[in-house]
Amino acid sequence: MAQREPQRVVAELGRPETADETADRKAESSRLHRIRQTPNNLVLSLLATLAAVIVLVLLVPRGDTTIDKTVDYHSVAADAQRSLPTTLADPKLPSGWRSNAAEYRTGAADKVDAWYIGFLTPENEFIGMSQAFGANDVWIAKQLHNTLADGSVTIDGVQWTVYDNRDTDADVGNAKYALVTQTPVSTWLLAGSASPAEFRQLASSLTPTITAETEKR
Repeated sequence: MAQREPQRVVAELGRPETADETADRKAESSRLHRIRQTPNNLVLSLLATLAAVIVLVLLVPRGDTTIDKTVDYHSVAADAQRSLPTTLADPKLPSGWRSNAAEYRTGAADKVDAWYIGFLTPENEFIGMSQAFGANDVWIAKQLHNTLADGSVTIDGVQWTVYDNRDTDADVGNAKYALVTQTPVSTWLLAGSASPAEFRQLASSLTPTITAETEKR
């Protein structure tokens, strides 16, 4: 036969508590326990969230990592060139110029392949160079955020179309200033935040490749 739990004597009452009093006491005890657990759970939740944030901060690369890194675009160009029939630009630039990106981008939805180099200039500004194959006006407009040409400039005998968006308040991405020219082989697009003088310097370094493409056809 199971033993009955001894009745609890309540000092304040001087007698054992009734079944209803026992039930009320346990209910109150549970309520107080839940109240104490709520802030505890909140603190634990906040600590877990903070720990997760710290881990993400430690693991995710900083935003300026890509800007600061240097890429040997000459080597990337040589590697990509082995499997391509067309000559990729490998501009020779003076000290102070460096690259933070270089890749051969194969056809996306627009079916346009492009050899891309991101340059940081001596003034620490940016110019992205694209040598695109099979490009058309739609591709150019997309790269330049549908901005309009406002003139042209001839550099080493090569005529470039100028897109000058430095005074606009619109979001034009990297197309603050741009130069575009085309040959029977490639569409050449330079776009970024550098000065026109630095654009001219980069465009001039591309002249031998552009001229060779023009003379092929």
